[in-house]
Amino acid sequence: MGTHIATTPFGRRPMTLGLISSQVSAKIVDQDAKVSKWQVFRDIREAKEALGATDRALAVLNALLTFHRGEELAGDENLVVFPSNEQLIRRANGMPATTLRRHIAVLVDCGLIIRRDSPNGKRFARKGQSGAIEQAYGFDLSPILTRAEEFRELAEAVAIERKAFRLVKERLTICRRDVVKLIDVGINESVPGNWSSFQRRYEAIIGGLPRTAPRQVLETIAGELEDLWADVHQTLELFVESQNLDANESRSGRHIQTSNPNHNPTGESENSSGNKIEAGRDAEHNDNVRSLPQRDVPLGMVLSACPDIANYTKGTQIRTWRDFAAAADRARPTIGVSPGAWQEAVEVMGSQNASITLAAILQRAEHIRSCGGYLRDLTEKARAQKFSVWPMITALLNARVGALEKAAAGKGAEEPPIGQGSGVNAVGSSLDISDALRDSMKKKGW
Repeated sequence: MGTHIATTPFGRRPMTLGLISSQVSAKIVDQDAKVSKWQVFRDIREAKEALGATDRALAVLNALLTFHRGEELAGDENLVVFPSNEQLIRRANGMPATTLRRHIAVLVDCGLIIRRDSPNGKRFARKGQSGAIEQAYGFDLSPILTRAEEFRELAEAVAIERKAFRLVKERLTICRRDVVKLIDVGINESVPGNWSSFQRRYEAIIGGLPRTAPRQVLETIAGELEDLWADVHQTLELFVESQNLDANESRSGRHIQTSNPNHNPTGESENSSGNKIEAGRDAEHNDNVRSLPQRDVPLGMVLSACPDIANYTKGTQIRTWRDFAAAADRARPTIGVSPGAWQEAVEVMGSQNASITLAAILQRAEHIRSCGGYLRDLTEKARAQKFSVWPMITALLNARVGALEKAAAGKGAEEPPIGQGSGVNAVGSSLDISDALRDSMKKKGW
């Protein structure tokens, strides 16, 4: 007659259908099956949420596996371990006895181990004459062997889901950042578009984002944000393309005259040496640039030549070059100078000269087809060392002084473009220009 093996729990612990199912599965063990117990344990650890196990329960399972001497679990050997509670507590890092019993129950409910209780509830093994274990009472590790493939598949599915969750969170984070910053660019640069509508759409989408959400919800929200990003980006892209077209067309438009005092707007030669002057224009231009004062343009002189920049000071006075650069940066969007063009001008000319150039362009903005395109042209000339801010400022001063002289004589006249004003002959005008500077400007024909 065969030996009866107890399958019901000892004491008051009830029997359940789940325990019966685990015991039935444990009976289906291939005698040739072998698995690495620690590899299966890693799979169980990865799939713990799907299995319903907890961290503390897995700590107990880890301790139970250490009582199995081999590195592998084999179907042709005894898989029942029978440590006492004291031994388990030591290997489970001093876990209290009540906590230990609770987490052993979790392992049983998850179908990871099976109880093999003795008549009195003690755990022990009975050996035969050969020394081999004939009967053992304790915890059966057979489910770990029989369900090893299931645990592996669960672990792979959990890893795939975790990766998908991480990717959708990355998409969501990047898209949120892009939408917010693109909307800010559109508003700050006064780009034509329904930015308030874009802002409301963004707030509505983010308002539906819960604190903790499953991957499917994040996928839906990320898709809505990407649709919004496409609309915002298309609006900005069309504006940038239109600005580029305007900049290209402006190359043939009316630009600020720079430093050639012999400029003839009619294009006709005034003497027989006209062809020589035309042939040597580049060399003469370079000489003129090199002959300009090497010192910085005085701030007071720039403010006298470019009074319109004072409208962008937020009610304060411009006392330093830092104040002047801040005002120029605030004026930049109003005349259509893109952040890229401005950054390039600052890098090539320096912050001070770039601010002076922008103030001069602002002063004559109504006569320039594309201020952004013109600033890029001047930046390229400065890169080739063929541009200086001195002629621009002196030309504006000439124009203002000439206008004041005509006004004083009762003759109203429009200010000529930069670089086309007459020489400075007035003394005692309201402009803050020293006599020495006037004399220098007269000598150079500015």
